[in-house]
Amino acid sequence: MTDRRHRTAPSRRKTPVRRRDRTGQITPRTHWLLLSVLAVTLSTALLLQGYTHHMFGISQDDVTGARGRSDAVPGRVVHGGPVIANAASSAQTVQVADRTIALTFDDGPDPVWTPRILDVLRRDHVHATFFVVGTEVVDHPELVRRMIADGHQIGIHTFTHPDLSRLAPWQRSLELRETQLAVAGAAGVTTALLRPPYSSENAALDDADWSVLKQADQAGYVTVLTTQDAEDWQRPGTARILANATPHGHAGQIVLMHDGGGDRSQTVAALNALIPRLKAHGFRFTTVGAAVGMAGPVQRAGLGDHLQGMALLAVLRTGDWIVWLLGALMTAAGAISVLRAAVVLIAARRHRKLRTGRRGRSWGPPVTEPVSVIVPAYNESAGIEAAVRSLVASDHPVEVVVVDDGSTDVTADLVESLRLPGVRVIRQENAGKPAALNTGLAAASCDLVVMVDGDTVFEPGTVRALVQPFADPRVGAVSGNAKVVNRGGLLGRWQHIEYVVGFNLDRRLFDLAECMPTVPGAVGAFRRRALLALGGVSDATLAEDTDLTMALCRDGWRVVYEEGAVAWTEAPASLNALWRQRYRWCYGTLQAMWKHRGALVQRGAAGKLGRRGLLYLLLFQVLLPLLAPAVDIFALYGLVFLDPLRIAGLWLAFLLLQLGMGLYAFRLDGERPGALWSLPLQQFVYRQLMYLVVIQSVFTAVSGSRLRWQRMERYGSLQAPPAAPPRAGHRQPVPDDTTQWS
Repeated sequence: MTDRRHRTAPSRRKTPVRRRDRTGQITPRTHWLLLSVLAVTLSTALLLQGYTHHMFGISQDDVTGARGRSDAVPGRVVHGGPVIANAASSAQTVQVADRTIALTFDDGPDPVWTPRILDVLRRDHVHATFFVVGTEVVDHPELVRRMIADGHQIGIHTFTHPDLSRLAPWQRSLELRETQLAVAGAAGVTTALLRPPYSSENAALDDADWSVLKQADQAGYVTVLTTQDAEDWQRPGTARILANATPHGHAGQIVLMHDGGGDRSQTVAALNALIPRLKAHGFRFTTVGAAVGMAGPVQRAGLGDHLQGMALLAVLRTGDWIVWLLGALMTAAGAISVLRAAVVLIAARRHRKLRTGRRGRSWGPPVTEPVSVIVPAYNESAGIEAAVRSLVASDHPVEVVVVDDGSTDVTADLVESLRLPGVRVIRQENAGKPAALNTGLAAASCDLVVMVDGDTVFEPGTVRALVQPFADPRVGAVSGNAKVVNRGGLLGRWQHIEYVVGFNLDRRLFDLAECMPTVPGAVGAFRRRALLALGGVSDATLAEDTDLTMALCRDGWRVVYEEGAVAWTEAPASLNALWRQRYRWCYGTLQAMWKHRGALVQRGAAGKLGRRGLLYLLLFQVLLPLLAPAVDIFALYGLVFLDPLRIAGLWLAFLLLQLGMGLYAFRLDGERPGALWSLPLQQFVYRQLMYLVVIQSVFTAVSGSRLRWQRMERYGSLQAPPAAPPRAGHRQPVPDDTTQWS
């Protein structure tokens, strides 16, 4: 919740590719194009992978379906041979010569069963014809190469094994073309042989099947049906398969068997007996092409087809790898998120118990010494009066130092006109928020200082609660509990949820782990001598609050969270304002993390910050948000191609987990849970905005581009609380001779 003033953060290097937007902010030009290209590429790969692996699939359920009309099928085809050519013009069929067997295998290649079948064929010196499925060719191209090397013929059996008669013509063409390219890429050959899935004998053809055969003929294919079906796909037992595959008489046959699509152990066993038996009865075995006298159905692929085929295999195998990788990442991210939720909730419960215990024993003796409150202000006329009045109304002795950082409105004049006791205004040329804070730090007369943004209102007891942990001499800074005041509307509710559930739960965890990375600019207290020892507030990053907190941790100070120190702040009321604010926060946090990366290898308090706090921020505020776009794309992939009920169930489970965390966090903060009804909607707009902010910030940081601060629009929704009644012993701090009071 840093209010970063209009200044330019220093950068380590420059980039020539920049543009200037309407606000004057310099931002990279190419990263959104790059992100779009990556998103489109990922989406395309997943669409192709989903289509090829999940749209259809190998199944025999439709083989026994009702047969349609067959008026369009020529009689010479119905009663002709199993090899059909010229279907689109004058159809011709060819019979297999007597005592000739053409063994054909569908649905492969399979990594388990195809090699075993090839071994049997090689042992018995038999050549066969394999009608391959394109997706299997992509997964196992080496088996196709072995088929060719062993002298077998290749035919295509479509790419995804759909019923071609139920597809549109363009889908049929795609199925045939992609399979042909897969074969060309895998083995460097093309084939003119086609067997449509779910086909059988000539007599089973209907009009829809005939339209498929005519379209295939126009594409240059010869259709190969069957005359002897071993029915091994039903796995009826080795003896039954053997009987089904054995011809009755001496007529030549095209025998249908399968080398893929499931357990083919019975097929292998039957084949071991079938070949010797038929050879003993005088049958010879050959390929389909040789059995019907077809000249060269398998040819060497042209260079264009071979290159396209290799590209297709590469794309599809990359898609398979991407899906596997995304699945692994999703599993890991899900497990880490669940683990984080459990750890955060346990830590919050533990923190509450410790806090409850402190009420009895406290941090030590009550801290009653006066406090200097520093309010850096730049064009804060909309809310500065409410902010200052709330500070004066504190039930703890305070002096208020308002540092006007060259405002171009009436901020300073307005504060001076209030003539509030204990409030003074210091004017300076515009130099940025860190400079304003350092000016206030130099002017402060107390050892304990509270820093508060000009758009924030304190409750009467906030300062008192905020400084009590300083009773422990190890404590160098205290983070308060910032709350959203303008929580009306969806955007306000979402930010309200984020403050309560995200920020405050994390702060409880950081407190217990002694690795607090940020004391927010809206409400934080510090030991003045600790800050002076660091040289004051640095302007090296846009997140001066994070930078300062990390520096204190590395200097050995303990930084804690006091949830009872409540401050009310205005949140952005538009998506554009929210984007700009979070962009500054995220970019500045990345700068601070990089600046303090040395804490990763240090010991003591610095090591706790590095190995606990920095790694936590890196994982949950950088890496997981960077993965979020892929998560969304993969979720859509799952809804379309996988089990939508399972995907929806997982999403609902994570939503319920978030809701559970929300209910507990709201209970800890004493908030009504009504705003949580908007939590599901938060997943569809707010979440995407947040991870896009991270992407923008990371790219800006990596490219070395410079980011200017632009102040957030103020809405004037803050109101000062009523003044607290005077307490016994309450006094205002007395200024020294060098200070000037308003």
